[in-house]
Order: sequence, then C-alpha cells, then structure tokens
Amino acid sequence: MAAHRVFASAGSLRRMFCAGSSPFLRVCKQAYCPLERCYSTGDQELKKAQSAPAFDGKPTIFSKILDKSIPADIIYEDDKCLAFRDVNPQAKVHFLVIPRKHIPMLDHAGPEDTELLGHLLLVSKKVAAQEKLQDGYRLVINNGKDGCQSVYHLHVHVIGGRQMGWPPG
Repeated sequence: MAAHRVFASAGSLRRMFCAGSSPFLRVCKQAYCPLERCYSTGDQELKKAQSAPAFDGKPTIFSKILDKSIPADIIYEDDKCLAFRDVNPQAKVHFLVIPRKHIPMLDHAGPEDTELLGHLLLVSKKVAAQEKLQDGYRLVINNGKDGCQSVYHLHVHVIGGRQMGWPPG
C-alpha cells in the first residue's frame, strides 16, 4: 500500500501527492516527509488560467508587487526587472522574473523589447546561480489562455531544485 512507503523518493512522493492520495497525506502529516513545500496540481493551475480575465489594461497583481503595494519575497531587483519567489511553488526553488515595463504577454512584445527580453533571461540565469541551481533548472513563459497564462503581465518562471521530466505538460 502506498501509504506505507514513507521512505520513497521525493519524486514518487510528489507524484502520489499530485494524484491526491489521501493515505499519503495522512502519512506525510504523521511522519517525516521529504517534501519541503506542497505543490499545486496542474488542474489547479489550469483552472486559474482558464478563469483569468483577458488583458483589460487594469493593474495586475504583478503591477502591485512592482509598486510595492502588496508584499512579495523579492530576491532580485534592478531598473528593468524584479524577481520574487512564487507563492505557489512547483519545486523546491520557484521564482518569477518580471519586467518593470508592462507587457501583457509574449505575443505583445515588439522588436523594441528585444534587449529587455534578453535581460530577463540573463537575470533568470544570475538568480538561478544565486539560488544554487547549478544542477539545472527550467525556464517557462506561459502565453495566453491555452498556454496556461494566469497573470497578464509577461513573466519568466524559473523552476529548479528537483529532477524535471519530459514532456513538461
């Protein structure tokens, strides 16, 4: 029975959690659990993206993080972008890099944004090194409803600290 495999690998425990195994959840609460954080399922993320309002010109939650009207765990900041930890991490390390310039989605970026887009990638690399992700990490940019974008302010997810699988989703 899966509930007795307390010493299984972190990856198999994550898969059990994502499958919604209630025996696993009971064991995890009662015994040592190698998971440092709980991860949301893909279904939860899909629901958020499907219900996200299309870009309407109103400030997003990321706009509010940029102007510091709501708190975030900011781990990097410069004149072009900001990086902060994801509130719903999908791995041990999961942070977002967002431009200060409001670009709703990658499809709205123009040739004039080339330097900024490159800067976001270089900052992603720099912060990944700062977060000790020397064994590798994944960069993700969701674009539009079918791309599972839930906040219409361009952002790069940097996800690491565990072995990634393929295909990603």
